[in-house]
Amino acid sequence: QVQLVESGGGRVQPGGSLRLSCKSSARTFSTYTMGWFRQAPGKGREPVAVIHWRGFGVNYTDSVKDRFTISRDLRTNTANLQMNNLRPDDTAIYYCAANQYGSRSAPIGDYPYWGQGTQVTVSS
Repeated sequence: QVQLVESGGGRVQPGGSLRLSCKSSARTFSTYTMGWFRQAPGKGREPVAVIHWRGFGVNYTDSVKDRFTISRDLRTNTANLQMNNLRPDDTAIYYCAANQYGSRSAPIGDYPYWGQGTQVTVSS
């Protein structure tokens, strides 16, 4: 069983930045494709960014390209999401998820491990 714990959410004004972190308990963190997903009020959960378990391939949903950056730190078993130039429509609960040996294009249902979520609110 893998436990994921997110941190770094909060309230920020439009144009501001936040950095989310996801600490994994996996002993073989390097074998997990890590994804960040979000769910806005009244909407379904959607993928935001994914980093392949090999570390060299990333996917971003179109609305966050050039603003968000996903990364991982194998020393601390942490996946990060740097979010810049935040907009009100980025407001959501953000979740990290892990999928061992998963592809970057794997659907949400393929991720067996999820964090508890962290709230991001972008408002003036």
